[in-house]
Amino acid sequence: MSADNKVDGSLLSPRDKGLPARAAGMSVEHFLATTPRLSEFWTPLLVLSDDALAHNLAVMADWCTRHGFSLMPHGKTTMAPTLWQRQLEAGAYGITLATAGQVRIARDFGFGSIMLANALTDARGLRFVAAELADPAFSFSCWVDSVETVELMERALTGVELARPINVCVELGAAGGRTGARTAADARVVAKRIRQSAVLRLAGVAGYEGCLAHDRSEQGLAAVRGYLEKMLALHASLADDYDDQEVILTAGGSAYFDIVDEVFNAVNNPLPRTRYVLRSGAYLTHDDGFYRGISPLDSSRLDDPDPAQALRPAMRGLARVVSRPEPGLALLDAGKRDFPYDEGLPVPFACSPDLGSAGSTKLAGASVSAMNDQHSFLRLEPQQELAIGAVVTLGLSHPCTAFDKWRYIPVVQSAQSDLVVGLVQTYF
Repeated sequence: MSADNKVDGSLLSPRDKGLPARAAGMSVEHFLATTPRLSEFWTPLLVLSDDALAHNLAVMADWCTRHGFSLMPHGKTTMAPTLWQRQLEAGAYGITLATAGQVRIARDFGFGSIMLANALTDARGLRFVAAELADPAFSFSCWVDSVETVELMERALTGVELARPINVCVELGAAGGRTGARTAADARVVAKRIRQSAVLRLAGVAGYEGCLAHDRSEQGLAAVRGYLEKMLALHASLADDYDDQEVILTAGGSAYFDIVDEVFNAVNNPLPRTRYVLRSGAYLTHDDGFYRGISPLDSSRLDDPDPAQALRPAMRGLARVVSRPEPGLALLDAGKRDFPYDEGLPVPFACSPDLGSAGSTKLAGASVSAMNDQHSFLRLEPQQELAIGAVVTLGLSHPCTAFDKWRYIPVVQSAQSDLVVGLVQTYF
């Protein structure tokens, strides 16, 4: 069963925020067949634009092909199997996930190529993966960063029948970073211990550079570049420890994959039997905040600012004015429970009389100054007009903390269209 069909079997209900009342009791497929309009939905609302999603899929697929990378986008960004399927159909090699529970969800939807960008230390999760490996079409890998982790995995798998060893990549970290062996010497010790294991296979080197910087300053880029150089050197030093099967070298969030390309240089200096894997996930929706300011494929950062080669924001928030308690202030019916706020507050772009209205007015000089659980504080110019009941369009920052707030997300043809052509279901 495909991810699309399995999601479409779910019945919509009044418990699903934002959906029209008439959708209750319908399957997603049935509801979409009725040609729904955005004007039927309730605020607050998170909305995706289909044309921008399709554009971003094509841009990233083309970039990876030209630079010699396989893409395994991080599925935890959206936890939406329908979007994962679109990424695979656009050429992705597989899906990356962050927890054993997410892996189980992906397997339930039939996804066959999965990387767990984490250590798998839960015995139940390990035994689940061991059972799934009986499927010869299932490709799986996870990470380890210590001998203790290797030994824990071996103990958990004692007495478990394995169709084949579990692929594990040695994770290299950095001081002040997240997980990962803190030195290359430590990582080599871990690699040699994996090589001795009867239930694990040394499958490559993994790491995450995104936690080492938060901007594109010279200092930040130097830290990322130095870390990636150590990853590449570690991978080369393990040549004699690898078997004769394909191994992977994987890095790359959505902020610094251009530096990954610069250092790994997969096209001009390919290493034997090595598949170079990027795990970028936020490219699919891009955004109007953090990733707009840091992604190498934002239009502001391209040498040749060709719109066809730049990522486009594909998500927006819609919120309604519920109060004008004083001049220069409007309160919106959306807050932290609805939109992301951890990497920057929403950016007000325009207002319109209602959802789906043809006319809109730019909100020049407006800003969101704060968010509560269910309200946003919209600051306006002192004499700026904004009626109670009007709908404000908000640019959002950080898709990774946008999708988790919604069970169903409408997809319109474009940001200018009222026609709903999809309903993305999430599984957080």
